[in-house]
This record gives sequence, structure tokens and C-alpha cells, in this order.
Amino acid sequence: MKRKTLAARDRPATSAVRPPCYNKPDMDASLIQTIAVYALPVIFAITLHEAAHGYVAKLLGDNTAYMMGRVSFNPMRHIDPLGTIAIPLLLYFATGGAFMFGYAKPVPVAFSNLRNPRWGSLWVALAGPVCNFAQALLWGFIGVGLSLSSVDEPFFSRMAGAGVSVNLVLGIINLFPLPPLDGGRVVMALLPPRQAIGLARLEPYGFFVVMALVITGVLTRFWLRPLMSLGYDALTAILTPFVSLFN
Repeated sequence: MKRKTLAARDRPATSAVRPPCYNKPDMDASLIQTIAVYALPVIFAITLHEAAHGYVAKLLGDNTAYMMGRVSFNPMRHIDPLGTIAIPLLLYFATGGAFMFGYAKPVPVAFSNLRNPRWGSLWVALAGPVCNFAQALLWGFIGVGLSLSSVDEPFFSRMAGAGVSVNLVLGIINLFPLPPLDGGRVVMALLPPRQAIGLARLEPYGFFVVMALVITGVLTRFWLRPLMSLGYDALTAILTPFVSLFN
């Protein structure tokens, strides 16, 4: 699959984000509010996701992404004008602000250069989602910190909430076990060679399959929504003791 995406290499990492609902001011005001709240969390989410893939690949023996300057915190090295900007805005207007979907540039990884291509590809694939889950936890701590500090500024609280949701969505969708998503790479590394090769044949069609599952709501109902619920429960379990220390 040669499509540029929100995760690494030649497989799309996608994000599907449901922005918060507003009491229907005009569309322009709603768009500006949504962009303001989500901009920083999304930039961090895709940039660190991409850098994590390249950084782990470098640790495991492949310097391709590093030599191309893709192990970087500079979002301009990862943003795709079509997938990161145009498509999300188009979907926002087309759905009345109910749904956004996008992707970024792939981080190039030469898996054959990894010291152990099979298991190395697994760790490179997992690096992006793990980075997103770590960011979700960090945004959760920021949200709790704002609340405990009695910072009465809804914008920052909403941004913290957006940071949690964006990163959970990005991490969970990327773990869907279909190539070219990260989860597909993980499954391919775990399967015996013959079955892995069979699964790899789906890679040229994987992006379109995922898009169809997103549009029909199947991915949301049977994958995203249940795992998002687990993700929020896990964050609550981690953050609750921290909150109790200050109460």
C-alpha cells in the first residue's frame, strides 16, 4: 500500500475523531472552536507517533527514517497536506462536525535492515500506538492537574480531554489487526511465515477495507467503542489514586 498515513512506513495509520458537540452556533464558529481545541493534541499525537516508529527502528538497526530526518518533533516533516488537512476539513463540513478522519506521511523503515526483521517489525509497529497511549495518560494528568489547581478555563480542560480522546482513538485504530495498520504488522510478526504471507497479500486493499468499516460504522461499534471504553476505564484506574492524594 503506497498511501501516506498517520503512522509509519507504507501502511496507513488513521485517526477517527468525534469532536465535542456544541449547541449549534454558526458553522464557522464551531469549526474555529474545534480546530483551536484539537490542533495541539492532534499535532503532538501524529508527530510523536511518527517519531516513535522511526526512533525504535533506529534502535533496532535501521537508520532509514533517521537519515531522512523523520525522527523529528517537527510536525512539518510528518503532515500530509491532503490527509492531515484537506480530508479532515472536508469530512467535518460533509458530516456537520460529527466525524473527522485523516492520515499523515509514512515513516520509511527498511525492515530487512533490522537486526531481527520479524520481531523488530513487531516492536516498530507497536511503538506508535504505545506512544499514543502514553500521551493519552499525560493529557489525563494535565486535565486532573487543571482540576486540582482550580483552573477555571474551559478551553484548557477541553484541550486536555481532546488530547485523551485523540490519542486513544489513534492508538486503538492503528492496532486493528489488518495490514497495513500497525496491528496488522503485529499479527504478521506473530503468525507462522505461511499465514503471515497470506495476510500480507491483503495490504494493498487494507486502507480501503478500513475506510469501508469506518464509514459503515462496523469498526466503531465492534472495535473502537469497546476499546475506547476500556481505555477510559484504565486511565480512570491510574488517575484515581493520584487524585485521592490531593483530596
